Parts: sequence; C-alpha cells; structure tokens
Amino acid sequence: MQSLLFDLDGTLIESAPDIANALNIVLKEANRPTVTVDETRLLIGEGVARLVEKAFAMRGGVPEAPVLAVHVARMNKLYDAALTVETFVIPHAKEAVAALFAAGHRTAVVSNKPGFLTEQIVNHFGLTPHFHAVQGAEDHLPKKPAPDMLFAALEKSGGTRENAIMIGDSAIDVAAARNAKMPVILVRGGYTTAPVETLGADLVIDHLGHLHDALQRFK
Repeated sequence: MQSLLFDLDGTLIESAPDIANALNIVLKEANRPTVTVDETRLLIGEGVARLVEKAFAMRGGVPEAPVLAVHVARMNKLYDAALTVETFVIPHAKEAVAALFAAGHRTAVVSNKPGFLTEQIVNHFGLTPHFHAVQGAEDHLPKKPAPDMLFAALEKSGGTRENAIMIGDSAIDVAAARNAKMPVILVRGGYTTAPVETLGADLVIDHLGHLHDALQRFK
C-alpha cells in the first residue's frame, strides 16, 4: 500500500479565518493595518514566523529581528488560544482520509505548523484515528520545502520512501516532494499565490474525494 503524506492547512482544513483573527490582533497592537482572510491565505505555508514576517512586509515593512520575535511569540499565543473557532475540515477530506486509512495505506500529516498545534487541530476534528502519524514543525527539523519532515513522518507512520506520495495545495508542498524525490498531488482551492496548474505537480485534483482514483496512476 502507498504511504500518503498530507499537508494540513489548505489541504485538509480551512484555517485562514482563525489565523487572520490572531494575526490582525498582532498587527493592530503594532499600529499596522489589518489583513483580509484572502490576503492571509497567501501568507500561509512556511510556518508562523514567516507568516508574521510576510504580514508585516505587506503592511509597512518588517521590524528589526528582536521586535519581530516578540510579534511572533504573541501570534503563537493568540492562535494557540483560538485554533478552531472558525476553522473547519474541507469537504471530502475526512471521508477520503478515513477510507484510505481503512484500505491499508500508511497515512500521515506533515505540516509546518508547530507540532503541538498540529496535533491539537487534527485531534479536535476527529482526524487522529485516520492517521498513523502527525508530524508538525519541530526545532530539530528544517521545515518544508526541506524533505526532513516528510522523512520523519514516514518513519513515524511505518511508511517507505519508495511508494510515498505527497498530497498538498501549494508550491511548498511540490518543492518538499521534489526534494524528497517523491510524486506530489495538489488539490485545488488551497493556499497558493499562483494557479495550481502552474506549480509543477504530477497531478491536480478538484478535491480529496477524487484522491482514491488519482492514486491508481501511481501504482
């Protein structure tokens, strides 16, 4: 059976509203203009620190590193306190993952979101029973697009690199898969600044309900 590595934000869950809410508190406290949910969607994917940095760049410029670090810490605290207020599971995602897990595939989440937050969200939405492993960001692992988190998720889930496939929504997921030398499937409607068809994935699907059939192409 295939080893399936799923991105979280924009692939399994729509988290932009809660991220925007926390981010806008940080921006207001710094006397910067706020961002919309759609603008926030363009910032997601590289972890919290990069998200805050890109938001400040969008709204007047990035502060000095010590000041930015304070804003990042504040963002982490705010978001940790309100992870799932407006966040929801993307249609077809839970059913697709559950079916693939039940069929015997090795399934794992791989997210640049901090590990403890990733685990909380996956558990909150009842997704934990459908994954063999949940791999969030850890201090000792370079984030995607480096391949390290993908390899760590495979080790935790009992999967193998030879039959692994990355499923995501962004250029970061494509780059991570390429760096890990594995195929990648992208889902439309996620967090990307460019048309999903231009990102270089092996296959693009409309939603995760199509994933089962799509996987047949990689056997």
